[in-house]
Amino acid sequence: MSLLDAVSRRRSQPKVTADAPSHAELLPLVAAASSVADHAALRPWRLIELRGAARERLGAAFVEASGLEGADAAKLAAKPLRASLLIAVVEAVQPSHKVADWEQEAVAAGVAHTLSLLLDDAGWGVMWRTGHLTRSLPVRVMHHLADNEQLLGWLYVGGREHGEKAGERKPFPAEEYLSAL
Repeated sequence: MSLLDAVSRRRSQPKVTADAPSHAELLPLVAAASSVADHAALRPWRLIELRGAARERLGAAFVEASGLEGADAAKLAAKPLRASLLIAVVEAVQPSHKVADWEQEAVAAGVAHTLSLLLDDAGWGVMWRTGHLTRSLPVRVMHHLADNEQLLGWLYVGGREHGEKAGERKPFPAEEYLSAL
């Protein structure tokens, strides 16, 4: 399959099984994802694996940030349990007189997207999730983020549901989004 075919067939997988790649299986994918364009090679990103109880702590941080109680809080706390592996994507802005913060955030987002493509190609179900609590103080503290860091969301990773295949997409009107000056 060509790279064009692989990228074209990629779909977010909102439901995944409890299977997940090991740390060792992730390492070559992360190494490959690091090849994204990175002005001045600042590597303004890092990734954090959340497994097991770390996902429960994230759910508790969601609840703390939201102020919800009762059944609504329980539902929110369970959201990080939808996959057995979450990969937090962190933008880590580096001091630079020539590379703007927005450009460094673009690099971190590029790493996340490239990693999601690589995980998909390796047979894993992946969905990049964000939301209004992503940059809340309790979630920030739970991830032990430094002053120069911001959370861009999480890749929820797991096995594909049995028989899950990429859905058909309507043809994309590329000519509406590509123009010349």
